[in-house]
Amino acid sequence: MSQDTRPVNARATVLGAMFLMATSAIGPGFITQTTTFTARLGAAFAFAILVSTLVDAAVQLNVWRVIGVTRMRAHELGNRVAPGAGWVLTVLVVVGGFIFNIANVAGAGLGMNAMFGMDARIGGAISAALAVALFCIKRAGAALDRVVVVLGFVMILLTAYVAVVSGPPVGDALRQTVLPDQIDFIVITTLIGGTVGGYITYAGAHRLVDSGMTGPEHAREVSRSSVLGILVTALMRALLFLAVLGVVAAGTSLSTDNPTATVFETAAGQVGLRMFGVILWAAAITSVIGAAYTSVTFMTSEATPARRKTLVTVAFIVLSAAVFLVAGTTPVTLLVFAGAFNGLILPIGFTVILWVAWRRRDLLGGYRYPVWLLVIGILAWLVSLFLGYQTIVEFVGKL
Repeated sequence: MSQDTRPVNARATVLGAMFLMATSAIGPGFITQTTTFTARLGAAFAFAILVSTLVDAAVQLNVWRVIGVTRMRAHELGNRVAPGAGWVLTVLVVVGGFIFNIANVAGAGLGMNAMFGMDARIGGAISAALAVALFCIKRAGAALDRVVVVLGFVMILLTAYVAVVSGPPVGDALRQTVLPDQIDFIVITTLIGGTVGGYITYAGAHRLVDSGMTGPEHAREVSRSSVLGILVTALMRALLFLAVLGVVAAGTSLSTDNPTATVFETAAGQVGLRMFGVILWAAAITSVIGAAYTSVTFMTSEATPARRKTLVTVAFIVLSAAVFLVAGTTPVTLLVFAGAFNGLILPIGFTVILWVAWRRRDLLGGYRYPVWLLVIGILAWLVSLFLGYQTIVEFVGKL
């Protein structure tokens, strides 16, 4: 992707980074997981949303602050903390990003199918071509910022409409947000992994580094934007949860092949089905963009020529699309696995971030890191370790 070298509009850049993080999280896996878990847990899923949102906010506050102040990408920080750690993180992030991107291309194809009745493979290929075109145009960074913001708003507004017309039991959902009937650790870990795990953790922060919107002087603004990005993701999750809950509470059985499509069609008829297609396509194409962009930032550096970055990004998207076209589909189990996998690797990269905040003031350029921010970061890190352990125990128990 071509990097903008001219001065950027600060507000547009921060807004773009915020929505890049949010829309990277809101992909086909996000939609599938939210629908599946709501159908399984009912109103109790609200508690999982609350816990994951709190952990997400604590993680992103620290990630954006450290990367923003140091002006270094996560893998570069990793190699400065422990030689080779950054490359390990790169491998994990790129592998997770690639798995997600196959699903993202598949989701874009399914979205085109729901909108126009088009074959999902053709829709996926067209969507991948559109993503490639975005990275090939001049001032791709500015175009990227605008695209993710517009599509982010489209997804939220359409989902909000369906959440209203489905008539969910809001009172029960509010009660179970703090007093759930049941708690599922795998669900919470998967939500966290799908929102701030893997490449998603660094999407917005790396965008700021590329744009030059970094340094101690921007610390507060950057941190505030990171929280707003998490809140955008949480809002979309809550709206989709309410939409599904309203349909499920009315006694409707969801299709196993495409449960979210059932929700939208039940709530708003054929119009709802077309709206689902728009939402799924927007979620998928922005996630294709986010996964490709962020994964490539781990495989390159500021010294890498812009043309080479573009070629690597294009290759990443094309290879993802090729795997989808050969396989024909992406199983729902792969989406859930990718989310859980990213949740398990989250503590690795986050450990680097916290170590820099705590012990490497030299990398921070003498910046005095806020104690309260470090404390909530450590708490989130401990929660991620606990949830990862619980997930492993539950997975082993099911073998």
